[in-house]
Amino acid sequence: MKILQRYSKGARNERELLMKFHDIAYSVMRAAGSGINSLSPDIIVMKKNKRYAFECKAWASNLLIEPSRIESLKTWEKNTEMQTFIAWKISNTGWFFIKLNELSKKGKNYTLTKKQVFEINRKIDALI
Repeated sequence: MKILQRYSKGARNERELLMKFHDIAYSVMRAAGSGINSLSPDIIVMKKNKRYAFECKAWASNLLIEPSRIESLKTWEKNTEMQTFIAWKISNTGWFFIKLNELSKKGKNYTLTKKQVFEINRKIDALI
């Protein structure tokens, strides 16, 4: 997949998740360029005492994330005290939310299989 197509798909899915939270009265923000600079998560949502940050993925196969990205997200979570998740959209199934410590390091990268995410089975209702 070409870089521009991948960016468009990612941005479209980020906006979709953003609107899901907006529609249930959360204040929402999408971080411009988050996939380029890796300084912040893709999306931040807040409502009263609930505050979440999401790194969004929409992959057909298993998740595979570089250690530097996970370490950056862990630093974000520690500095902001905002619970940070990987939000994974699986086609024809919907969004799943994975805590950073639920990822496994295999080889050079952090991974999670579809089987594992279905076992965790954390959907949006678990956050709201």
